[in-house]
Amino acid sequence: MAAPAALTHNPLRILASDVRAELATRGEYPPGETGFSLSRTRQMATDPLPVLLSCYERFGPVFTVRILHAPDVFVLGPEANRHVLLSNASNFRWREGGFRELEPLLGDGLLTIDGAYHRRARHTMLPAFHHAQVAAATAVMIEEAEQALDDWQPGRTLDVYAWARRLAMRIAMRALLGLDPDGGTGELAAREFERALSFYGTEYPLRVLRGPGTPWRRMHKARAVLDEIVYGEIERRRRVGSRNGDGAEDVLGMLISATGDDGERLSDREVRDQVATLLFAGHDTATSTISFLLYELARNPRELAKLYEEQDRVLGGRPPTHEDLVNRLPRLDMALDETLRLYPPAWVGPRRAVEAFEVAGIRVPAGAFVNYCSWASHRLPDVFEDPATFNPERFSPERKAALPKGAYVPFGGGSRTCIGMRFGQMEVKAVATLLLQRFRCELLPGRTMTVRQMPTLSPRGGLKMNVRERAVPTGHGVHFPR
Repeated sequence: MAAPAALTHNPLRILASDVRAELATRGEYPPGETGFSLSRTRQMATDPLPVLLSCYERFGPVFTVRILHAPDVFVLGPEANRHVLLSNASNFRWREGGFRELEPLLGDGLLTIDGAYHRRARHTMLPAFHHAQVAAATAVMIEEAEQALDDWQPGRTLDVYAWARRLAMRIAMRALLGLDPDGGTGELAAREFERALSFYGTEYPLRVLRGPGTPWRRMHKARAVLDEIVYGEIERRRRVGSRNGDGAEDVLGMLISATGDDGERLSDREVRDQVATLLFAGHDTATSTISFLLYELARNPRELAKLYEEQDRVLGGRPPTHEDLVNRLPRLDMALDETLRLYPPAWVGPRRAVEAFEVAGIRVPAGAFVNYCSWASHRLPDVFEDPATFNPERFSPERKAALPKGAYVPFGGGSRTCIGMRFGQMEVKAVATLLLQRFRCELLPGRTMTVRQMPTLSPRGGLKMNVRERAVPTGHGVHFPR
């Protein structure tokens, strides 16, 4: 099957295309904040949630927000999410929406392709994330987390976001690529991927610059080094076998040997692009979720005490097994669900409408940039009572089942549901369980956390916390030693 057509990343051509598209549909956009505003554009880049929630309150679930030169349509709430993700999903293209910015690094991976090409790639990749494969990867997660925790000491102050990021990258190197993260190509690949990814955390005016010394050029240099490593490993495995150097099967090996319904295998480029996408989606989102979970547990000691009680009752101090993490720690599942409600890492889903459509009685023109936003949808007071409060009880089995369809979408939905969802959930639960068996994280006095949006939700500037001893069970609950 032919690869998708190449995208232009020339800022002037993109600007001209956007202006032409708006002129062709002038007057057809839903009501909203439609006037040009540099201050609003700046806020949408740094703190968009208040803007989106205010627009929802004033204009309803479908509204327009002009960001710099372009009108963007946002659709919020269960009905709108169902329309974009399920009932009318074929009317929206990811590749022509905001995710086109990821293509220079990720290539034609699952996040940047559509239609039949996406369906073929997804179908071919699914076996790499079946239950047995995730169970095998759990051993790597537990081993790496235990090793990473050996350096923790009560009384220290630690940037838990930076720590979790290093850990998640080590897990990704081993479980996805089968590379040793302690030296050689594995360590180099991790460093260069982080360097390339940093492009998306730079200010937008810097991201549009081209030429020597720009973030764009540095990203491409880092990608070139990463590509040399990944293509070299693909070539080696096609020659000697798909398993990694330790004789174990990993995601890279499964992608190399996988075949689609048409009997064709993925090309070297397709394997490379899907691996890069999984690296991005896997380690970046797990890092943020671990950090936000620790942050909320530090702010809510009663919820932390419930997790301690569950751990002591179910595990009794032993490391968790895959089966434990899947079926035997329901309080941890509820805390994770609530963390993902408040801080869904992939917080926005930018698309472009192929044809005009109508949702919630509002018409949106063909060619419009359309965004569903799980971060804002998860904080709507008419869907979630007291939405800013961390309350895992709202995800008890009964209450979770009673949620309107489309209300809770941290992993997207339909054919675009995150393929690595179970892998990521398992990683977060394994790390959190092992950490809480040994330590407790405490917020620094007087410090507040703000959220950064690019490329995924994360604590802005990291998340420094004080490391304390693990709470001690008592006959009346738990005691928190200093």
